[in-house]
Amino acid sequence: MPHDIVILGVFVADAAFRCNRLPRLGETLIGTGFTLGPGGKGSNQAVAAAKAGGDVGFLARIGDDTFGAMGMATWEAAGVTPLVIRDATRATGAAGIFIEETEGRNAIVISPGAAAAITVADVEAQAATIAGAKVAVTQLEQPVAVAERFLRIAAAGGAATILNPAPAAPLPEGMLALCDYVTPNEAEAAELTGIPVTDRASAAVAADALLAQGVRRAAIVTLGGDGALVRDAAGVRHVPAMQAGPVVDTTGAGDAFNGGFAAGLAAGMDLDAALRFGTAVAALSVTRHGTAASMPTRAEVEALLAR
Repeated sequence: MPHDIVILGVFVADAAFRCNRLPRLGETLIGTGFTLGPGGKGSNQAVAAAKAGGDVGFLARIGDDTFGAMGMATWEAAGVTPLVIRDATRATGAAGIFIEETEGRNAIVISPGAAAAITVADVEAQAATIAGAKVAVTQLEQPVAVAERFLRIAAAGGAATILNPAPAAPLPEGMLALCDYVTPNEAEAAELTGIPVTDRASAAVAADALLAQGVRRAAIVTLGGDGALVRDAAGVRHVPAMQAGPVVDTTGAGDAFNGGFAAGLAAGMDLDAALRFGTAVAALSVTRHGTAASMPTRAEVEALLAR
């Protein structure tokens, strides 16, 4: 079955602990809250894109267990078509998230479980669907070789390819040349280029370096509360952040941005409009707790953009 957007990624269950401040190494704190819900960068991006109006297929490997059932229910509720392999021999992954109440900052440890066992053959089994997409998105939580094969199939089919290089990892030579768009944050851009990213000017230098490594259309360095810096053939420009209300939880903000950006491109928006659309999705997501649960609907995004 064809889909406008196909996303390769990871699903894990998020165990989120809230506390007044993040714990130091070796320290035990009494938390102020706990939630258990769906997560994983690829899954979050798929939910964000679908709730923002996209027709989304999500490719992943999950366990045949309670956490896997959580994923299936999450995708059904968001309107995501699961292109998933149920693995009876491995557990669905999980993530431990520590959220600082005062600033909404977070620290995360992920154990991908079954998601880490996805193979090149799993991707090739969905080659027709991937090649037929308008937009294809992946990250680096699953094995890099699998992400590379996904991007190669998508690029050959004519899809607009997006690599969200998170978490940062060494990339095979030529992999960035399969990407129309790359969307690192400051730390990931620094890891990929060797250029410390501390402000817009250094982000622009890093973006230039990413284009020099082969990125085909645009390098987009996300800057947290300062929005994003984009570099393409038209030059360098800043995409300002939007304010949708008090920030309560930044977990998943990058996934919201990437999912919204993909939905905008799939809807036929030009680059700047799609970036603004993704920025609105992210702005709304940080006003709510959780990851998948925080992703806004298209109506909410359009209302924010109309302000």
